[in-house]
Amino acid sequence: MHRPESSTGALTMQQPRTARGSQGLLVAVLLAQITFGLLTMTLHLPSMQDWTQQFGAELSSVQLTFSGYAIAFGSLQLLYGPLSDRYGRRTILYGGLLLSLAGSLLGMAAASLPVLITARVLQGAGTAAGMVVGRALVQDLFQGPARTRMMAYIGMVMGLCPTLSVLIGGQLHVRLGWQANFVLVALLALLLMLATWRLLPAQAPSSRSSQHWLRAMLEAYGQLARERRFLLYVAILALTYATFYAYLGGSGIVLGSYGVGPEDVGWYMLFMSLSYFVGNFGTSRLIHRVGERALMGAGQLLSLSGIGLMLVLGLSGWPSPLAFALPLVLLGIGHGFLMPPALAGTVGAIPLLAGSAAAVAGLMQQLMGALGGYSVGLVSHHGSANLAALMLLFTTGSVVAQVALHWNSRRQS
Repeated sequence: MHRPESSTGALTMQQPRTARGSQGLLVAVLLAQITFGLLTMTLHLPSMQDWTQQFGAELSSVQLTFSGYAIAFGSLQLLYGPLSDRYGRRTILYGGLLLSLAGSLLGMAAASLPVLITARVLQGAGTAAGMVVGRALVQDLFQGPARTRMMAYIGMVMGLCPTLSVLIGGQLHVRLGWQANFVLVALLALLLMLATWRLLPAQAPSSRSSQHWLRAMLEAYGQLARERRFLLYVAILALTYATFYAYLGGSGIVLGSYGVGPEDVGWYMLFMSLSYFVGNFGTSRLIHRVGERALMGAGQLLSLSGIGLMLVLGLSGWPSPLAFALPLVLLGIGHGFLMPPALAGTVGAIPLLAGSAAAVAGLMQQLMGALGGYSVGLVSHHGSANLAALMLLFTTGSVVAQVALHWNSRRQS
């Protein structure tokens, strides 16, 4: 399925319908499809504290609106990926967007917490399609450095998306009520359906056969499990996510030990978000010049340097939140260099199974991320030293996987 690419790494338009829209609009649609799930996940967070009173429920029960979404969002990717390989990307995107629309309409009318939980599960089940199929479309429509550049754009948007969606969700909740956030998601789902029809190419399925879809799906995953290069890329991604989720899970606790209150935690976390944005932007500019291997190596080096600095400052007992926040600049840039080529590598290992590959990568990111977040509760956090040690453990595993990937590539060349 080789597609010609111009010398500038531009996207090759494959269908007349795609050609009606500019390349910029098509890129915007891909970014919107991939980030739709993250936006929908976090948009409702400001409303959760009011749902306890609204529905007369315990906080633990209200939390099911989030965990139910997250479980559906992670697990359904395993289904959407191979189905998109078999039946085509647009078909699966339509189905996912319809599910998210149905969940949003149900949420708008929810009069009880069980109905609201069901609505959130439907939203998660639907938006999962955009995440996995969007990544597969990047593999379909881009090649080489242009694919990594696109992954960098995705990283830039996803780095800013959670903060912006929480801000928007809070404003809508205060001004129009919590139902307004479900209205917004429903409108976005309709808009994305229209954009999918107008701008995304109606590509033929890449692996259509007479086999039952379940057997074909299991065979696709079996083929990926035998591809060493794919497994190593997934290991790099998953362990990097574990590092990031450990940071997310422990940042509030560590900053609290330095005397930072809840109202100010976000300002210190901006060090990581903004530097991650900068790293992804740098990747989009450098990928054609230095190549994926050099960028990934630089990303690992910066990540290790940032965590190492955090560990040294924590052990030295420097009583300042900057002992935690400043090293995050190196870590954020490092992750921004590392993640785009690693993501491109997962979907590019076996191009005909890009959907299945994106599904496996997405699930493993969530599972290892959950492990990273859970590990934070296993140790105490008076200062940044213990959290830095946990993050260093996961990052070291990622470095080992990257070294193995390098040797595997040399052996095959």
